[in-house]
Amino acid sequence: MLAGIGAVGLASAGTGLGTSAFFSDEEEFVDNTLVAGELDLLVDWQQTYDFGQGLQFVSAHPDHDGDGEQSIDVDGQVFKYSDYPDADDEDSNGANIPLLNCDNIPPTSEADFGADPVTGEAMDTLVQFTDVKPGDEGEITFSLHLCDNPGYLWMQADNVSESGGVGTEPELIVDPDNLGDLGDAINARLWYDEDCDNVYDPAAPVDIVLTLDFSGSMLYDQYGGVVNTDPITINGTTYTETTKIDLVELGARQFVDFLQNAGADVQVGVAYFDGEGSNDTQPRTGILQPLTSNLPDVDSALSNLRQKLADVVTGGEPSSPGDGDGNPNPFSNANGIATGTYIGEGVDGAQTELANGRSGIEKQNIVLSDGESFNGTGSTTFSSPTDAAASARAGPGGAIAPSPPSPETSVYTINVDGSATTLEEMAGPAGGTGDDPVFFNDLDDPLNIPTVFGNLAAQDTQEKVIMEDTLANVLAELADGNGIPLDGNRATLYEELADPATDPDREAFRGDGVMHCIALSWELPFEVGNEIQGDSLGFDLGFYTEQERHNDGSGTNTTA
Repeated sequence: MLAGIGAVGLASAGTGLGTSAFFSDEEEFVDNTLVAGELDLLVDWQQTYDFGQGLQFVSAHPDHDGDGEQSIDVDGQVFKYSDYPDADDEDSNGANIPLLNCDNIPPTSEADFGADPVTGEAMDTLVQFTDVKPGDEGEITFSLHLCDNPGYLWMQADNVSESGGVGTEPELIVDPDNLGDLGDAINARLWYDEDCDNVYDPAAPVDIVLTLDFSGSMLYDQYGGVVNTDPITINGTTYTETTKIDLVELGARQFVDFLQNAGADVQVGVAYFDGEGSNDTQPRTGILQPLTSNLPDVDSALSNLRQKLADVVTGGEPSSPGDGDGNPNPFSNANGIATGTYIGEGVDGAQTELANGRSGIEKQNIVLSDGESFNGTGSTTFSSPTDAAASARAGPGGAIAPSPPSPETSVYTINVDGSATTLEEMAGPAGGTGDDPVFFNDLDDPLNIPTVFGNLAAQDTQEKVIMEDTLANVLAELADGNGIPLDGNRATLYEELADPATDPDREAFRGDGVMHCIALSWELPFEVGNEIQGDSLGFDLGFYTEQERHNDGSGTNTTA
């Protein structure tokens, strides 16, 4: 080799080329950085207290004017807890502000804990009532926002203490040892307050259509359909990459399975929408599954959505999707597929199906898309998605042509890493206006799709009670070990008190500040007597989180 190099050098010199370079190369790696990720848990709340004069606002965070009601000032416009009542719940006082996020929730160190409405004394901490009587009750709904990275969450208590206080003569007659009885006397409930309204909601019958985006951008990498190259397993099938439609299938099937396992009084259907192909001018929309109470049929209709989507966008027969051979390749050339996104026509088709539902039953249209609606110019009259949604919310008398008359319907929308403007304007309650943040889910990360479906499923069933017992026993459970492990997706069958924290059905809470609400209510029954006079109960409350990556959900090994 050395001889060969010498020969080349001599040849170059002999021809007078000197050190001229016919070939050159340079490799640079500049401005290298390592940035640690973030894991920031932000908590807001609304606390109420009823001491015989109806529920009173006690303290909230944030509370821009210090009146005890949750409120924020955004560019001179004030948004308050009472701006977001639950129209279906006459006892509802409102709901934690859905506009709260990782950018506008101040740290708890800036919280104003208000004043005890009975004594007028300033409260230095979250719960500090000094004149509790039989018949009193209170409630706190915390909303949790995990910013940036996914993480596991626990609710915890610590420093639980009870005292009998000064023994009064009436108390000592029934409680001669002057024990601390208050914790055992108070009834408490800890639950997932899915609509964040400070009220425990039982189940109600509902008819639901899932209206799903079947455009190519949900599957094909060419149009942004591939989320990452991590494998994903759905119903026993493992794909070597994860696409948006995979996450929709996973989330929608969890949605249906949860409703079935909860024994919910529901009928569910599935609609889809795409664009129009090169050989036709008709919007490609359809009903994948008519409304039915047979939820296994819905689950079957939601299986293998990769193939069903591919059949639609490539011109397969929509009435019998799944006829293609094998699984479509997300990395294949997709130039010939249908283009556009007819959201309006999809909503109209779903509403036609909802009109076949049960009379007098709540209706929901859950619309998921990853882009703006297609401004079609085909032979059909273009249906504005916002008009279609307004028609759905308004009921038969408010239909806007060409949308069909249909029952009043709550329109929930899910924006998946697309342009959110249209879907946000569509979202709103039955009989109400659009642009309602309570009904709009804006996801920067498609991995959050199953979580949102889980939250929506939980709203259509009785809200999940984590524990209902005496306050003393609830606090003891919260103070045991790491506390109570919380589930980031209530559509999974995880039992917080019975299953281990590492159970596969327990999911981490996704990042991006998605709101989850946990509520704690308490009531001192009228039947309680003199034995509690002067008694006190002290405790700390808190939430603990640790990142999902490199952890298995088991938590720390020390007591909270």
